[in-house]
Amino acid sequence: MSSAELAEEEQGRANLYALLARLFYAPPDRALLQSLAAADEIVAEDAASPLASAWRKLAAAAAAVDEEAAREEYEGVFVGTGKAEVTLYTCAYTVKTSLDNPLVEIREFLSAQGLVRRDNANEPEDHIAGLCETMRHLIAADGKDGEQRRFFTAFVWPAANPLCDAIMRSPSTNFYKHVASLAQSFFAVEHAAFEMD
Repeated sequence: MSSAELAEEEQGRANLYALLARLFYAPPDRALLQSLAAADEIVAEDAASPLASAWRKLAAAAAAVDEEAAREEYEGVFVGTGKAEVTLYTCAYTVKTSLDNPLVEIREFLSAQGLVRRDNANEPEDHIAGLCETMRHLIAADGKDGEQRRFFTAFVWPAANPLCDAIMRSPSTNFYKHVASLAQSFFAVEHAAFEMD
């Protein structure tokens, strides 16, 4: 299914996943910050909803930060020298015992969907950017929510709150606190929608 054939709400979901994937994969450049700062409001039934509020705050944060500061924040928090202050690998938030291996399950799911990692990709498949990009693909590819629900419930939702909380608790985050708040609000909406279906 082409993106032109997606319903407006589904296209909005896919776009938000794509944005989160981009922001979690690498720091925003000047063009992305300017686009976020000038972005329209999220259309929501309740303008005071956590998602709409998080979107407004992210837009304001994008207007207030410059490219270099965003890059330094990203590298300092998520890359670091030695061990990163906050890891973007979701297995860090979901593995309970040494026998758990969600990465194997993620790879099996992706393989069943005909998705494989590019040879030049360096990040393991449990990176939150990769999970968001997979959700974007599932929305655009099939337009139905069976596989979306399965992937989200198994791999995104279990790590969503711990990961976003870790980012928001970090004393080193400023711009990315707002990215995490948007992600957490969006993932909560997604979870509620999948639970109702």
